[in-house]
Parts: sequence; C-alpha cells; structure tokens
Amino acid sequence: MAQALVPDAMTVDAHALSPRSDKVLIAAIIAVVVVYFLAVAAGVPWFASPTAPAAGGEHAAEAAGEHASAGEHAAEAGEHETQAPPLFMVLPFAVLLGAIAVLPLLPQTAHWWESNLHRFYVAAALAAITLIYYLATRGVSDAVHVVQHAVLDEYIPFIVLLFSLYTISGGIRIECDLRAHPVVNAGFIGVGATLASFIGTTGAAMLLIRPLLETNKERRHVVHTVVFFIFAVCNCGGLLLPIGDPPLFLGYLRGVDFFWTLNLWREWAFVNGLLLAVYVVWDSVMYRREKAQDIQRDETQVRPLRIFGWKLNGLLLLGVIASVAFLDKSKAVPGTSWHPWPYLREVVQLALVAVSLGLGVKSIREKNHFNYHAILEVAALFIGIFICMQPALQILHEKGPSLGVDTPHEFFWATGSLSSVLDNAPTYVVFFETAKALGEGPAHTGGVPELLLVAISLGAVFMGSMTYIGNGPNFMVKAIAESTGIRMPSFFGYMLYSCGILLPIFWLMTQVFL
Repeated sequence: MAQALVPDAMTVDAHALSPRSDKVLIAAIIAVVVVYFLAVAAGVPWFASPTAPAAGGEHAAEAAGEHASAGEHAAEAGEHETQAPPLFMVLPFAVLLGAIAVLPLLPQTAHWWESNLHRFYVAAALAAITLIYYLATRGVSDAVHVVQHAVLDEYIPFIVLLFSLYTISGGIRIECDLRAHPVVNAGFIGVGATLASFIGTTGAAMLLIRPLLETNKERRHVVHTVVFFIFAVCNCGGLLLPIGDPPLFLGYLRGVDFFWTLNLWREWAFVNGLLLAVYVVWDSVMYRREKAQDIQRDETQVRPLRIFGWKLNGLLLLGVIASVAFLDKSKAVPGTSWHPWPYLREVVQLALVAVSLGLGVKSIREKNHFNYHAILEVAALFIGIFICMQPALQILHEKGPSLGVDTPHEFFWATGSLSSVLDNAPTYVVFFETAKALGEGPAHTGGVPELLLVAISLGAVFMGSMTYIGNGPNFMVKAIAESTGIRMPSFFGYMLYSCGILLPIFWLMTQVFL
C-alpha cells in the first residue's frame, strides 16, 4: 500500500509541476506583484524604503546599510543571543546531511527519497525541531528572529534568484549534437565557467547542461563530464561578479563593491584552467574506452549548433542581473537618493519570470524537457538546511574569534571546509564578520581586510564544489543528468572525485596566490 503511494508523489513532482502549470504560476506571480505594490501604496511599514542619508552623511548610509542588508542577520543571529546554542543542537543539521547522503543509497528508501515532497517532509521536520528548541529555551522573540534571519533575509532572496535564473534560462535552447570529442566537451565547460560569473552559476548551468548531455548521448562514459561541469560551471566559474555565486551576492549586500571580485580573475583563470586541462586528459582516456559503434554514431549523428529563445530571455537574464546590481535596499539607486523598497528586487525577478513564461515560445521549453523538479528539489532541501544550520552558525559566530583563524591560508581552508557542508552563502557571512573583527579594511571591501576577503571569497566559491550541497546548482545539474538516465555518483562517491581532483588544485592555488 505504501509503495503504491510513491508513484503518486512522483507524479506531483514531475507532471503537476510541469510547464503545463505555467498559467497558474503566472497568475500567482501577478497576484504577488499586485499585493506587493498595494502594500507599498498603503504605506505598510514593513515595505518602507530606508531613509536616504543626507549629502555627506556617510555614517548614516553605513547605518542604513547595516540595518537593511539581506544577509546581515547571519552575524546578528550570533549577537542576538547572549550564549550560543549547545553543541548537540547541531544534530538536526547533521541528520539532514546524513539523510541527503544515505537515503538515496538504501534500497528501502531510494525510491521514496526521489519525491521532492518526501524530501521536504524530512527537511521540514528537522527544521521544526530546531525552531522548537529556540521556542522552548529562548522564547518567542528568538524563534521569530531565527525565522526572520533564515527564511526572510536569506532563503527567500536565495531561492528567488535561483528560481529566476533557472526558469528564464529554461526558455533558451541551445540545440546541437556535436562530436563529443574531449576538446568539444572542454569547450562547453570553459564557456559555462566564463558565463557563470555574468549570468550566475545557476543560469550558466541550466543553459548548457542540456546541450552538453545531448552532445554526449552516444557515449557511455559521461559521468566524469557532468562532475567536471559541476566543478567549473556550477561553482568555480562564478567568482568574478556578485551575480555569479550566492556568497558573493551576500558580500555585495554587506558593502563589498559590485566590481571588486573582478580583481580575482587570476585565481579564476588558474583554477578553471587547471580543471580544463585535467578534464581533457581524463576524457581523452575515457574516449578511447568507448565502443567502436558508439564512436561511429557520435561521428555521424551530428547537428550544428543553433540557439533559440535568446532574444527575449537573454534580455530578461540581463534584467535579473540589473536587479541584483541596482535594487539593493541598503544602497541608493545610482544617480538618485532613493533606496529600493524591501523585496523589490525579488518582486522584479518574479515579474521577469512571468514575462518569460507568458511571452516565451512554449515549444522551446518542451524540447528542453523543462520542468520544475530540479528547482523544487533545491527549495525543499534548502529550507531545512537554512534553518537547521542556524545553531552551527551561531556557535561559529561565538567561537570564531577564538579559533585562531587569522591568516589568508587559514581563512581559505576554514571557509572552504565549512562551505562544503554548511552551504557556502551563510558560511561566507560568518567568516566575513570574523575577518572584519580582526581589523578595519577599506570601504570597498565592506570593512574587511582585503587579503582576508580574497581568501574568504575563494574558499566559499571554489569549495562549494566539494559536495552536492555546497551550492544550489550542484543538486539541479545532478537531477537533470539523472533524468536522462545517467547514474550520478552518490554523495560520498561525488566526494571521491572532488577530494582527488579539487583539493590538489586548491592547494596549488593557495601556494601561488595567498
């Protein structure tokens, strides 16, 4: 009886939330936009724009930024409490990580776990345990503070940005079946790593993973190609702009200059260049292991590269990028003294999604086999991750200054190691605040000593690639690859790849640049 219910849950994931529900989604977005602007027009205090500082009021601007930035409450969470939670409150987070790692491997739970609804049950139950602890031991105000920090200030901007990039890029189709030679595959990965900084790791990954899989459909040895794609496109490529990767986005919200990360181009080129070099060697070996008939099919079944839907959706992706750059409520819109209303950035991003769904060519999404399963997987798991990690982040915030982390090398490995399992965005914020407490840095780095911010940024972005949960797009690419029949490595199997390939490259990078 229980087994009979599982396919129904899977049907909800794969079909009820397919592009056929676009009209409902568009209507829901329109409703959200209308309600939002009615609330603004009615003067609801929660949507009030921060007061713009007077000319020369630099300290007033800083104060406004400190109280308005999304992501700032990661640090406040620790300050809000007089004492960090006990160590055992990290257990719900550890159990959630264990569920993500183990449940797909057990025959008894593997099929059950494929349902996003079931993933959400587990994540929500463990999040509820965390919130019950705060409610029972710290009171209502602290429990509300945790929800505000984890959900309103962190999760909503995070998931709306991922959802916007995922959905809009799903309306662009790169149609091709090229010869799947190692250099061709490396070209896909290299282009994706470059695009990742400018349209986000999620946007670049969603744009290129399908044509890469299509190009390699005649080959049998494809897993390593998807793994390297996750390394470079979903993570290491997104270093150069705040739109590229969520932790840099949070840094921008905390005062780091929008273009500061372009200074990291040498580290970006070093790591991604080595990844491509290793990939070409690896894939050359695997290519020789392909069966002759598969190589023959790959060589003869060829379609040239064509791009559809890019005119509308390319502009909409630029709109998402512009919303991130210019609609930060803690900063005045360039050339004005007006500070955007809270959540205006997210409302604009959702509106752009509605335009993409309403005006885009539906057949393009159908050919992409586009559905919302992958983004729902991220949404279902990360709501639990963001809440359950709060005790761990608060413990880090309290104990961080006593950890003895004070050199660039130490900040890189500490930030990176925890980014691998704690999600790199909030971990970045914790070490951002820890470094800021060690000494006053320049204004364009948000007050963090510059070399320490370099190390933190590199650790959070690069080492988000160490596990499937290190960065949101990792899970989405895994889900898309598995939907085409590719057997992706388990949680620990993926780590065998990442430890063996990435750790030596990262060590070399620290010796050269830190």
